[in-house]
Amino acid sequence: MTRTLVWFRDDLRTADHEALSAARERAQNPGDVVALYLLDEVSPGVRPLGGAAKWWLHHALDSLRENLADLGVPLLLRSGDPAEIVLELAQELGAERVHWSRRYGGPERAVDAGIKAALPEHGVDVESFNASLLHEPWTVQTNTGGPYKVYTPFWKQISAREPGSTRPTPEPLGTVDAAWEALPALRLGAGDLSEWELLPTRPDWAGGLRKTWTPTESGGQARLAEFLETQVQDYDDARDVPADDDTSRLSPYLRFGQLSPRQIWEAAHQQSPESVNTFLSEIAWREFCWHLLFHFPQLPHTNLRAQFDAYPWKSRSESPEDFKAWAQGRTGFPWVDAGQRQLWETGHMHNRVRMASASLLIKNLGIDWREGEAWFWDTLVDADAASNPANWQWVAGSGMDAAPYFRIFNPERQRDRFDPKGRYINAWIPELNTPDYPTPIVDLKASREEALAHYSQISGK
Repeated sequence: MTRTLVWFRDDLRTADHEALSAARERAQNPGDVVALYLLDEVSPGVRPLGGAAKWWLHHALDSLRENLADLGVPLLLRSGDPAEIVLELAQELGAERVHWSRRYGGPERAVDAGIKAALPEHGVDVESFNASLLHEPWTVQTNTGGPYKVYTPFWKQISAREPGSTRPTPEPLGTVDAAWEALPALRLGAGDLSEWELLPTRPDWAGGLRKTWTPTESGGQARLAEFLETQVQDYDDARDVPADDDTSRLSPYLRFGQLSPRQIWEAAHQQSPESVNTFLSEIAWREFCWHLLFHFPQLPHTNLRAQFDAYPWKSRSESPEDFKAWAQGRTGFPWVDAGQRQLWETGHMHNRVRMASASLLIKNLGIDWREGEAWFWDTLVDADAASNPANWQWVAGSGMDAAPYFRIFNPERQRDRFDPKGRYINAWIPELNTPDYPTPIVDLKASREEALAHYSQISGK
């Protein structure tokens, strides 16, 4: 028996997948490779997905099931405690090995470490692989041996490194029907994706997501090819114009692992280096966020700069009307409101607008960055455990490599600079310049001065 159970997590692809490729290399007969996706909403500290991410996950798993079937690999779906389910399945299948791609968040690493220690006691070997990063956190260090806390030297180091070659999709191992015939009778069968109720129904708010995205592995590959062929040449300037949205829009494919950063890095380097350098620095920023999460697992919920623990931010419940106006895109600041409406409709917000929206919530409305981070977690299709909190802490000033606290994004100036003809805001705010559009809910100048005064108190300046 050479059977391997490949446990998929945030790596929902078949190309450039080391855990899957290594299992296929060992396999000899149909049924020797079995895939598993496990919906974990019970492990301590592991964050349940938000609503938009659940929508994406449903379609990503549909796509993965089809792609694996083309390789002759069946996909099992399970939900519950991984510590119990992975061992039970390995024993039921008679698997010799379990493969998975490594995770980097603190709670996830704890889950994996426990399983990795337990399985060998039952005669099951475990091997883990890199699927999500160009360079894993323990391989990138400063000259003094610690983690990078500032992005620029981090980018300088990894931009000079080769991340390794991508792996092709493995060759098929017979048919998926033959694989099922070779497997022992599974007590619960393959599992029914519809039972997880990942798709919204009452109400169905996902119409805009369906119009905007193709949440499949092939959709990610097509988007990468289109971006590199038609848009990356103008990325330096065009990326800041939300009406055109010439950003890559690859982030949800990276978040769910339908594309690997190595695939993007390799494809981009086939272009002119001058045209892709800025784009690749954005891929490296994502990498930097994951390295921060690995070294500082408190990132999603704790100020990395402890002085900000004394900042008098308000909770959502202490300022419910302001938060509601911000979330619904009715602050009276069109630049922010357009972004919030784009987010609700499409599960995406242009990055230039994200920064201004976050700044308004934190620094002008005085609401805790964690409240905004939680809203983005629920509404973004690309919200991941590292980039989402790291970017919110960057805007708040409480994180590593943070924007200076006194850098407060003025949404009116941002609008004038990056949407001077109003193409973006008019697309999302049809009632603009009518009595139905609200007046600003906060005075930008006065709230800015108040925020700076609070900062002076906690900084001692």
